[in-house]
Amino acid sequence: MQDIFAEDIGNGIPLVLVHGFLGSSAMWSPQIEFFKDNFRVIAPALPGFGNSNNVNSCNSIECMAKAILDLLEKKEIKYFNLLGHSMGGMIVQEIAKIAGDKILKLICYGTGPRGNIPGRFETIDQSRKKLKVYGLKDTAYRIAKTWFMEGERARYFYLCEQAGKQTSIEATDNGLVAMKNWNGVKNLKNIKNETLIIWGDQDRAYNFNQVETLNNNISNSDLKIIKGCSHNVHLEKPIEFNLIVEKFLKKI
Repeated sequence: MQDIFAEDIGNGIPLVLVHGFLGSSAMWSPQIEFFKDNFRVIAPALPGFGNSNNVNSCNSIECMAKAILDLLEKKEIKYFNLLGHSMGGMIVQEIAKIAGDKILKLICYGTGPRGNIPGRFETIDQSRKKLKVYGLKDTAYRIAKTWFMEGERARYFYLCEQAGKQTSIEATDNGLVAMKNWNGVKNLKNIKNETLIIWGDQDRAYNFNQVETLNNNISNSDLKIIKGCSHNVHLEKPIEFNLIVEKFLKKI
């Protein structure tokens, strides 16, 4: 597999940030700035997304998980904290399945264990159809608006818009296929890592049943609900989000 791009900044225990569908490493900008003084922050761009848009994209969550693990192996990182958002949350669950012994602490944020995403604002198949009809620009803009309470008026909406423009149509469609075909429910009880689950109470992509399933089946987990936020809590209320993550990571 071709090498993927990753922001790599700071010193300390590695903190790996895995973005979601139509995302990029740049969408972690407030977190990179906050955590870099105490952690080695590594924010990959998934194959076909962001600054890895020249890399052949994946049509499975397992392929994306292996791309992250390959990156970390090349950086000779044996142990790390792992945070995944949305589709990235599916990827980190898959990493926990493949290499759970390497994860120090796990954070599943704005995500769930079912790739077909029951209760999503539209079905995966509807998103695929609209992508073919309306194209990437319209699809990225329309979907990103659902990630914020304030839609396109949100402070950090531009980061999402930029990330969407970087993604190829192939990577976009492959990402939708990867999510639809993935199911991590059966593996949840095998996740033994100390796990933090974060969810915005107005999330239109992943409903409460999704995060409740995570929390009820991962034995060593804690659920934090942030009120007044949609899907992109880390960009809607970055200070609150960062402090919750920091407290979890520093807890002994």
